[in-house]
Amino acid sequence: MIDFIAVRPDGASLLAQAPDRLPETGFLWCDCSHDEARAWAGAAQALSGVTVFEAHLLDAENPNHPSYFDATADYEMIVFRSLATLPDQAAGGEVPRLKTRPATFFLFDRMLVTVRAADSRSFASTRERLLGSRSAASRTPAAPEELMLRILNAMVDRYLELRQPLAEAFERRQRELLDPRRPFRDWYPLLEARREAGRLQDLCEEQLDAIQEWRDERLERSGPQGAAQAGDGPGLPGLSEALQVRTSDLVSHIDRVLGHARRMESSLETAVQLHFSATAHRTNEVMRTLTAITAVFLPLTLITGIFGMNFEFIPGLHSEAGFWWTMAGMAAIGIGLLALFRARAFIHESAFFGRRRSARRSAARPPANPGAIAPGADASRR
Repeated sequence: MIDFIAVRPDGASLLAQAPDRLPETGFLWCDCSHDEARAWAGAAQALSGVTVFEAHLLDAENPNHPSYFDATADYEMIVFRSLATLPDQAAGGEVPRLKTRPATFFLFDRMLVTVRAADSRSFASTRERLLGSRSAASRTPAAPEELMLRILNAMVDRYLELRQPLAEAFERRQRELLDPRRPFRDWYPLLEARREAGRLQDLCEEQLDAIQEWRDERLERSGPQGAAQAGDGPGLPGLSEALQVRTSDLVSHIDRVLGHARRMESSLETAVQLHFSATAHRTNEVMRTLTAITAVFLPLTLITGIFGMNFEFIPGLHSEAGFWWTMAGMAAIGIGLLALFRARAFIHESAFFGRRRSARRSAARPPANPGAIAPGADASRR
């Protein structure tokens, strides 16, 4: 079903049927869904006297079309991808998948045509505010461009609502990645999370390109030459100061979403690098500990190998105290090497007694200079 809404300075009203002409004051909003195919094109041509190009009609019907801007001498077309549904936080901290769909805006002189999904929440909320009793006359859009910017702002705000679930899901993945108690094996969901962050960046960049191209086109019309071109025929007017403020606000909202997506991807890349660095560090710690243990037992192995030779006479072999002297010497060598490695920081206490015991000893250790007085305390005494 195609809805025609007359937007006047004193308010907006839903028309029962298609009007014969555009309203004398204000503008007309023709709102339809993708299910209506091209039924809106005939009504738009009858009201504005402008024929929409076939390529633009195909773009409005394409569900995979990226955000895009194009203009002719009589109308402008903006394709803007919005969220299909706001994904809930998945169980287990899974990163929500982004599902988007396009909404197409056709800007004519004193008429706005929107082609969108039938269940679009952004368009429904804008219509409720526009037609509801809360919509005061002072808040009624004065031009089709202002109404389009309001709808686009509502669509971008839904992207801003993604920040919390995305941030929580990415934070959970980072904690799992850096957890030293268990190895990380869920690499495919991690790659999917990185893919969603990159996809969100691409969406925002396409949206920025489309809005900035439309703004540049209108700013060119705002100059002396653009005003003359607009006054020669049915062309569109330039961009007023109020619309420039609204457009800048919309661009700043898209920049916020884009910056958040870039920060998430950067933090994920940093977490992956920290994971591999921590894994390499733990591997080096294990190898250093094993090397130190091997170095401790190497002279002991040499001693046992010497006394295990099949010679008829070995000093101390037939002595009653030879075994105990040998064991004492081996223990002294082992303890001496351990003390030497500990003094040279080749091994740490945590390698043998665990990290918790080392942390408890470090916490219970008194400060290096307990009698020192802070500079602020010393000054107060003076």
